[in-house]
Amino acid sequence: MNLEGKRILVGVTGSIAAYKTAILTRLLIKSGAEVQLVATASALDFITPLTLATLSKRPVFSTFFEKNSGQWHNHVELGLWADLFLVAPLSANTLAKFAQGGSDNLLTATYLSCRCPVMLAPAMDLDMYQHPSVRANLEKVASFGNIVLDAETGELASGLSGQGRMMEPEHILEQVIQFFNPKKDFLGKKVMITLGPTQEALDPVRFLSNHSSGKMGYALAKAFEAQGAEVYLVVGPVSLKLDENRFQIRRVTTASEMFEAAKALHAQMDLVVFAAAVADFRPENPVAQKIKKAGEELTLRLVPNVDLAFELGKIKRANQFHVGFALETEQEEVNAKAKLVRKNFDLVVLNSAVEAGVGFKHDTNQVRIFHKSGREVSSALLPKESIAALILEEVKNAAS
Repeated sequence: MNLEGKRILVGVTGSIAAYKTAILTRLLIKSGAEVQLVATASALDFITPLTLATLSKRPVFSTFFEKNSGQWHNHVELGLWADLFLVAPLSANTLAKFAQGGSDNLLTATYLSCRCPVMLAPAMDLDMYQHPSVRANLEKVASFGNIVLDAETGELASGLSGQGRMMEPEHILEQVIQFFNPKKDFLGKKVMITLGPTQEALDPVRFLSNHSSGKMGYALAKAFEAQGAEVYLVVGPVSLKLDENRFQIRRVTTASEMFEAAKALHAQMDLVVFAAAVADFRPENPVAQKIKKAGEELTLRLVPNVDLAFELGKIKRANQFHVGFALETEQEEVNAKAKLVRKNFDLVVLNSAVEAGVGFKHDTNQVRIFHKSGREVSSALLPKESIAALILEEVKNAAS
């Protein structure tokens, strides 16, 4: 079994998604893991300890000691026993305690004292999940080194539909297995990824750009690095916090700068991913002073930027692999397949600019992948980390 002999401490917090913990526990046990459950008091309002204890074959701990026997549940020993502390579901309330060092129950005390890696699967309604305080707390616990499994998109308990569903138990199991058995399919490979937007100056305070956040490119960077690749990033202006220790990073602003940086690295690379949203045009004559409003109209003359993917596609070696992206609003398949040929891509990833939850700014994406061999693959609406894993699998199969 993939998890044979692994000790997994599973934390359960107060969320309707707690019923999925029963399924997750069963899957972990079937995969060979030993499972010990720790629950908050509110979690047991959603699922009974009898159910979880039966599935895990161990008693469920929820208090520091048993009132009748006085038996102490040592939170320090629990943290030392585990190879992984997996909290699923993680409520907004417990997340806040983790972020701030709160310790008012057995689960939070165990979290603060455990020495093993921590994996968190948040679950909450979509407005809660997108609230700035929750996003800040997720970023904070991630900065501690915790592995955050992005919530999935779908129908929520409130009746609304959006991102906030706890990652499905089968998907969490895949993440746990990958954690203990990391793939190294790209070990020794050099990968360059362009990501984010570019900015083309109109004057000292204004520029032309687009809504690209760089999230898809960065998800790919992390996926390639996790599988052994040496990853180089050529990054336009983004607000993402990039890990300087994991990646070789070149920061640029304009399309011209991105082209020069990518061209300088290109010959060394085994694989190149063109995930950046490079501006197609730039102002012909940006001005040195701020443009003042002097009339009702302002006429701008735009000239084409260099086509980075096209130019590097012309000098691609036979043993290099190029991956492109196509964000389209109409004739999507036709335009994507045309890019595949014209830019000498080995595969192109199509996403729509008009579908909900897809493309720029979102944490989710839904793609179609077209190979030059004719193979086509489609995905559901998934977190960008899951889309990145799919793309890597397609690259691996096509390049092998």
